[in-house]
Amino acid sequence: MYNVKISDKTFNVEFDNNKLEGKIDDEKFIIDIIQTANDRYHLLKNNKSYNVDIIDVDLETKKVSIKINKHTYEVEIKDDIDILLDNLGMSSVVSKIAKDIKAPMPGMLTDILVKSGDTIKEGDILLVLEAMKMENNIKSPVDAVIKSIEVKKGTSVEKNEILILFE
Repeated sequence: MYNVKISDKTFNVEFDNNKLEGKIDDEKFIIDIIQTANDRYHLLKNNKSYNVDIIDVDLETKKVSIKINKHTYEVEIKDDIDILLDNLGMSSVVSKIAKDIKAPMPGMLTDILVKSGDTIKEGDILLVLEAMKMENNIKSPVDAVIKSIEVKKGTSVEKNEILILFE
């Protein structure tokens, strides 16, 4: 189960990846989706057609900016663990103790936007990681000073590989 927040409205979503069907707030749906270009998809949901463009993905905060048929939406996705951490009041504690940035997935580091000694703020874009033909902006989870950059632009990284260390 996922909580999906779009603008100010939250939906409970259950999804079966194997069958491309599920429920949104107890309403059943069936989808068919194909990738038509880099970050662009065509989606059929219950026989209605949608063009979907992925504008930005923030893996740290699990927020996605998408454009569906000329309308742009900010989407926040929380799984069961995120919901539990929120209910226990631990979600903000986890992000505030970060001492490094690790690769959230394997990919190619296409840009490094900071250098050692830079003072950064929570939410600043630090790196750009290309994975599965999508560019992912890696943002800082905390206010910090960059201690060191552990990777070079243009190199491949593995999941959980340390990219940046904070002081």
